Amino acid sequence: MTLRIGVSGAEGSFSKEAARTYVRTENITDWKPMYLVSVARVLEALKNGSVERGIFPIENSNGGIVTETVHAMAKCTFIIEKLFEIDVHHCLLVTPRTNAGDITTIASHDQALKQCGMYLKRRWPGVEPQEYADTAQSAHDLGKGILPKSTAVIAPRCCAALYGLDVLEESIQDPKFNFTTFVVAQAAVQ
Repeated sequence: MTLRIGVSGAEGSFSKEAARTYVRTENITDWKPMYLVSVARVLEALKNGSVERGIFPIENSNGGIVTETVHAMAKCTFIIEKLFEIDVHHCLLVTPRTNAGDITTIASHDQALKQCGMYLKRRWPGVEPQEYADTAQSAHDLGKGILPKSTAVIAPRCCAALYGLDVLEESIQDPKFNFTTFVVAQAAVQ
């Protein structure tokens, strides 16, 4: 039976990377990611049985507690199977042929903006940060033209290839060691 794993991100998210890490360490070969974007949707999918596991971030070594996760967890009952960390490296992605001078907004998840806060203040002092539901979702939306071309996004490197974007700058997180702790959740026994 294929293990359905709900991840709190779009395709290309760090939650997807965390899911790959989880299945590799648990020797799970038959699995399918379900891209649910938010932690609340992951926990709801666990509750209604549309996924068997949920994976989402709870804390970052630089950005602190993931507020969205805490609020969603407070409303649900579930079992924590495992906690583990992955090293997170952010990239600044733009549409092809976009120059640094064209950028007026930088969009990403609140946590990514926090993890790159000093970089943003130093390198992009006049550019408006915009909170987004997910790092990979911001890349998806920029690639599809939902976000204007004057927007750059902070997202995983793999999102450039997935969504037809260019990497303007790599490894832009403030500390070189930037770890996020992920939760592997199961539905509570009924």
